[in-house]
Amino acid sequence: MDLAQQDLLIEANEPVLVTGAAGFIGARVVANLVEKGFRHVRCLTRHSTDLSRLRAIQENVTDRTRIQVVTGNLLKTEDCVAAVKDVTVIYHLAAGTGIKSFSESYLNTVVTTRNLLEAAVNDCKLRRFVNLSSFAVYSSKRQPGGVLDEETPLEEHPESRAEAYCYAKVKQDELVMEYGKNRGLRYVLLRPGNVYGPGKRAIPGRVGIDSLGVFLHLGGSNKIPFTYVDNCAEAIVLAGLKHGIDGEVFNILDDNLPSSREFLRNYKREVRKFRSIYLPHALSYFFCFLWEKYSKWSEGQLPPLLTRAEWAAFWKPTRFSNQKLKTRLGWSPGISTEHGMQLFFEGCRSPARAPRPAG
Repeated sequence: MDLAQQDLLIEANEPVLVTGAAGFIGARVVANLVEKGFRHVRCLTRHSTDLSRLRAIQENVTDRTRIQVVTGNLLKTEDCVAAVKDVTVIYHLAAGTGIKSFSESYLNTVVTTRNLLEAAVNDCKLRRFVNLSSFAVYSSKRQPGGVLDEETPLEEHPESRAEAYCYAKVKQDELVMEYGKNRGLRYVLLRPGNVYGPGKRAIPGRVGIDSLGVFLHLGGSNKIPFTYVDNCAEAIVLAGLKHGIDGEVFNILDDNLPSSREFLRNYKREVRKFRSIYLPHALSYFFCFLWEKYSKWSEGQLPPLLTRAEWAAFWKPTRFSNQKLKTRLGWSPGISTEHGMQLFFEGCRSPARAPRPAG
């Protein structure tokens, strides 16, 4: 995108903030902003964060002052105030991931966001707050085969799900919308599907799980809502720059999505072979039903990891749409799914620790 030919919300010399900037998606967002000519990109990271991705970006620019790396903790009010000072757009990507505890996930996703929002609404230069959400927030009570899009209702009782991340992300979205309604915050909510690319190695949970020692393939013919990390970063950046989209929600996913079966077959051929067992949808639903019942009967001795709600959220036959992302943001995937999968499989074949399915 040529900034000189676009009617954008901010100019290239105005400062922007990226939280979670050293992460898998965050580093790509920083790189995308730099490629578009932005000259003041502030990157908020934690003290213990690996900065190798950001350092690699800095090495490829002649003026390293364009990328300002600052450390801070979003649980500290003073760090939030310092991070948002004079910025015009905030890309909020930081969140608690991989956390099993509901309270800890809430703390590291919702409380941190509230602290950042409080600092942001008190800075008069802010023009947009871009919040990275997730497909996890959508209600599991969908008709089989229906379309999941931006009009799909949110999960009404996320506390009933066995996924702390779902609960925290629902509450985070509600918080951002509350600030928009009551505090005049100009925001955009983004909900990516399964973000993949070199640097990630696990098989998405929508394909199946390996918690029981053998990989259970549960996705079958379902399409997997993949988005290549660079395509996702492009959509995120555009959401902070386009006029006329305040208060909007956008799902981020690519074109020509593979089915779960296609992905798993290609993974086995391109990366490594392993044994898997396919459970048809009716059988996998019954399996989750039995797991849920036994978990209740055992009073939690068997964790409620597989429930009917989880089945509906991850493995119920569902169609997806990225039409709004294309029409309202003018976005298109720069990297095709075929090419993206090739790059992903190449990354999985690298000499690093052997990849294993996500469970």
